[in-house]
Amino acid sequence: MDMTDTGDFRERIRRSFANQGAMAMIGAELSQIGPSMIEIEMPFDPRLTQQHGFLHAGVISAALETTCTYAAYTTIAPEESVLTIEFKVNLMSPGRGERFLFRGEITKPGSTIIVADGRGYALSDGPAKLIASMTSTMMIIRGRQDVVE
Repeated sequence: MDMTDTGDFRERIRRSFANQGAMAMIGAELSQIGPSMIEIEMPFDPRLTQQHGFLHAGVISAALETTCTYAAYTTIAPEESVLTIEFKVNLMSPGRGERFLFRGEITKPGSTIIVADGRGYALSDGPAKLIASMTSTMMIIRGRQDVVE
């Protein structure tokens, strides 16, 4: 059983997310922070579309990767950080909606490597529509001066 003291991960994640220029640029906001789970929401913005008017795959990938990374932050010690080392995205439906919800959840916590899965949903009238999924792998960073929060 992992006995890592994660400290006040919610405040640490809020502070770190506030430093994410990329998430600010796409209008993404943290909407939920829980143990092993993060949600980010963002409105539709035509500046973030591809040529057919759907939310661009790069934007979807960035939001999913961010939720997976911060889900990993909920499982690590305050003096540690994480960096993504790999991810795979499946785009299942066009990114068409008024808002989008991205959820990252820990699949396997670890002391060196963490695996997380993400899901992206389009929100409009009616039920949420699954538009993408991600599996990502993060490595825990310890004692590196060039990677600090």
